[in-house]
Amino acid sequence: MTIALQTATETLTKSIQNYYYGLLEILPRIALGILVIVVGVLIARLLTNIYKKRILKKAEDPLMARFLVQAIRIIFVLISILLALEVAGLSGVATGILTAAGGAAIVLGFAFQDIGKNFLAGIILVFNRPFNVNDTIKVGELFGKVKALNFRYTHIKTSDGRDIFVPNSDVLTKAVENYTADGYFRNEFTVGIGYEDNIEGAKKAIQDILENHPEIVHDDVHDNFVIENELSASTVNLKVFFWVETLDYRKSSRILRGLIIKQVKEVLDDEGFNLPANVTELKLYKNEEDIPLKVRKDPRDYGFEKSK
Repeated sequence: MTIALQTATETLTKSIQNYYYGLLEILPRIALGILVIVVGVLIARLLTNIYKKRILKKAEDPLMARFLVQAIRIIFVLISILLALEVAGLSGVATGILTAAGGAAIVLGFAFQDIGKNFLAGIILVFNRPFNVNDTIKVGELFGKVKALNFRYTHIKTSDGRDIFVPNSDVLTKAVENYTADGYFRNEFTVGIGYEDNIEGAKKAIQDILENHPEIVHDDVHDNFVIENELSASTVNLKVFFWVETLDYRKSSRILRGLIIKQVKEVLDDEGFNLPANVTELKLYKNEEDIPLKVRKDPRDYGFEKSK
């Protein structure tokens, strides 16, 4: 019994010594592998910083450039980790990690379908997308200016200051309305004149404003015009159409539109056109003989004395 215990102790001691010497032998490689990872991360950061400072500012497609910055950083870090395992003599571990990563990707793909779907949609949007940075778009009910495209979401800034992060899969599968793709947008509004007014005269007055305003687009492609739109209860409604440049969508779509409406109203007033309000019609039903309504003109009827 004592001999067996002594033999087991010697075997355990030799095993510990072997592991110890093996660890001392591999420690320099492990240290070198860690150094490779650190250097790889630093190189990735350095390259992406240089890319941001020198190339990103001059890039014609900043959305693509920013996406590539993220991709380059991740690729360099992954390469550094694989090289570190190879240097440390753990090539078998690297192969096992890649194999396990493949299997895990399948399992996680089912567990995190939305994340994978948004990631793939982000890659597709980078190479084939309906918008660029600072374009004004509408996705579903969400409306705003594109600020960034990341791996999982598209960052949109609304005109009232909200930051909305739309999943890339929604951007890819839903209809995207781009208001600034070609730099032009058609504004419109309706103005009502009286039935007794001269329609052609009102149209000419409005058309003169459209033709002479410096911020409205005037070329052979984009027409600005006024048409008869509707015969409503109390007015003849004219619809005004005019094109604007959309470099600043908020200004062209809202501020400039308001200025044109103001100018049209003032010109029609100056030229004697009526701008009637809606007429309310009162009806008598069944056996009612008159409308139970009386109008009193004397202020004393309301408890007020006339001023002397």
